[in-house]
Amino acid sequence: MKRIVLFASGSGTNAENIIRYFQNKGSAQVSAVFTNKRDAAVIDRCNRLKTPVLYFNRTAFQQEEFLLNILQSVNPDLIVLAGFLWRIPPALVSAYPDKIINIHPALLPKYGGKGMYGKKVHEAVLDNKELETGITIHYVNEVYDDGAIIFQESTAIGPADSLETIMAKVHDLEYRYFPQVIENLLFPS
Repeated sequence: MKRIVLFASGSGTNAENIIRYFQNKGSAQVSAVFTNKRDAAVIDRCNRLKTPVLYFNRTAFQQEEFLLNILQSVNPDLIVLAGFLWRIPPALVSAYPDKIINIHPALLPKYGGKGMYGKKVHEAVLDNKELETGITIHYVNEVYDDGAIIFQESTAIGPADSLETIMAKVHDLEYRYFPQVIENLLFPS
């Protein structure tokens, strides 16, 4: 069975969606969820779904051997950033080349980079009167939102769309496509 490790910082809706998707498949499983926030809602979701969760602080995260040792014990086939906001250390990127992916709530290269996450991205899209937005799933390298693009899907933005409707459209794309892209990476045709 293929093993997935998720990194999440927030509410964990994408993490829960991915966990549930693979619980129903039987071909892969989320072996653990790592979080950098002690009070992140993703912890409650993991507990409810009986998925191991590990909290770490910035000091532990910056000690690259700490994460590498834990990841080596889990031996993941894929590391998935699902709303994780810290830049992945170079040693981790080197240890898992083309095995760390991220989802970004915009069509990269637009609206990416440090500080561009969540609501901030959607506000920028709305402020710039974009006609479309979407999701980008990409490999992780040493630079925020700079890795090779694996998948993009767009959705139209109409004149009546608000910040809330744009966010909802993007979340729908995330929930629909993120688990499928993960599965395709784990089990290429």
